[in-house]
Amino acid sequence: MTKTTLELRFQNAMGRLVRLVVPDPKQPVDPAATRQAMTQLVALGVFTSAGGDLIKPIDARLITTNQETWDMAEGGV
Repeated sequence: MTKTTLELRFQNAMGRLVRLVVPDPKQPVDPAATRQAMTQLVALGVFTSAGGDLIKPIDARLITTNQETWDMAEGGV
């Protein structure tokens, strides 16, 4: 099974990294639209963290993972 997540990374008021993870983002992911959305999230103060408000976008990562599960119960594999 293949899973895709979009990881949005921001700096908070204490200078620490804050990640927001979006599971199964709509494809294809548009970098310009992602940048604009991140800027709007900061400007509107939609999210806060233990280290204070988000103050600026850092980057975004599109992460794709492949997962294969094996049945290890007796009689499996």
